Amino acid sequence: MQSLLSKEEYNPYYGIFIDKALKEDIVEGLKEGITQFVEFVENIPDEKLTYAYADGKWSIAEVLQHIIDTERIFSYRALRFARKDNSPLIGFDQDDYVPNSNANAIKKESFVEDFKAVRGSSISLYKGFTSDMLMWVGEASGSPMSARAAGYILSGHQTHHLEVIKERYL
Repeated sequence: MQSLLSKEEYNPYYGIFIDKALKEDIVEGLKEGITQFVEFVENIPDEKLTYAYADGKWSIAEVLQHIIDTERIFSYRALRFARKDNSPLIGFDQDDYVPNSNANAIKKESFVEDFKAVRGSSISLYKGFTSDMLMWVGEASGSPMSARAAGYILSGHQTHHLEVIKERYL
């Protein structure tokens, strides 16, 4: 998907996520991501939710919460960019969010419910964007980002982390 974007629309760090976006059409990719997430989470054994594959690594529950938290943050960024808000947005430290998330006390069903709600909001947001709004570039974490790049990042970020869980945790 990086070929769809100009280099001025995102920091190269996000290329790994953009390339894993599920569809060229952002809304369709976000919709497909709901099915992907729900089916994946429902197949995780309950006893594995709090499992981490090494000391200092996040548990599966913490990774799931990270996906949801990141969805909220990047949707907010997309909204700001699409509305031509020129205020630079500071970054967030994911490693500070995780210990404060209480993720290991959350049940699978709650992750699914929360993700569906957040993703539904993202889909609604992106449905309302015009092609011009998608192209507007703002600044986040000291780098440029367009609203459409944020949408591809949302889709691919989820895919990336579900792949990591599958490879390293299950």
